[in-house]
Amino acid sequence: MPVDHKRINGPDETYPYSLYAKTNKQSLNEKHEDIKRTGQRSDSRTFLEHRKIFIKTGVVSQAKGSAYIELENTKVIVSVFDPREIPNRPDYSLKGEIYCEFKYAPFSCNKRRLHIQDTEEKQYSAIMKQALESTVCSHEFPNFQVDIYAMVLHNDGSCLSAAITAAGLALAHAGVPMYDIITSVSLGIQQDNLFIDPTNEEQSICLYPRTLDTDHGNVIISKLHMHNQISQFYQSGNISLEKINEAIGILDKTCEELVPVIQKYLVKHVIRNLKDREAK
Repeated sequence: MPVDHKRINGPDETYPYSLYAKTNKQSLNEKHEDIKRTGQRSDSRTFLEHRKIFIKTGVVSQAKGSAYIELENTKVIVSVFDPREIPNRPDYSLKGEIYCEFKYAPFSCNKRRLHIQDTEEKQYSAIMKQALESTVCSHEFPNFQVDIYAMVLHNDGSCLSAAITAAGLALAHAGVPMYDIITSVSLGIQQDNLFIDPTNEEQSICLYPRTLDTDHGNVIISKLHMHNQISQFYQSGNISLEKINEAIGILDKTCEELVPVIQKYLVKHVIRNLKDREAK
């Protein structure tokens, strides 16, 4: 069947906003050299500094649980729905399952995305499922499936790690039994420079090698706090073992720094619900 490229219809005559933006002729290599020389990134962060995080739950009224997360210009919303029977399964399963769907909104990237999942989104959905399977008590809902949908509203880098963190918060908001709080952080590598929570531009810088033997790529880990276990690891690019060990140590520490933020918000959410019940 033909793909409907105009599912979200716009005006008949439109012009891309990029035509009116100031053209930046600086190459990715020049931007990397500027970052190395100044020691600061384009948003004035240090190399190992995470962006400020904003979270909110209960943003989707139709869902059992939902969470919204902002990492400055990266904006992701995650919805969790009531358990339902596992479709197309003839035998009885003693353990439940989770279904994850990661999707970019058509307007979230510089290049318009299609309304159907592409290969990148399917891969991110599988990574997200792998990360969340370790934190959900699947034996508590046998023969049932929990659906998790992540929608990227604006992509400015590290959207997958943001979606995993928001999914853990949405599962807790939905009351799904969980073993632990899950947090996820991304890291970009280009030569000796490590970029915690890279932006879209920094991910592009880390995508291509300067020389054939240069360490370059992106690493994502998801961690369970109380169990002190890494539930998911994803790497792209060419990175040496020594650099991987260094990156995992930095990511592990950054994941721990995010845990108090999640815990504080969950405690506030519980207190607010108790006050609402008392008021009724």
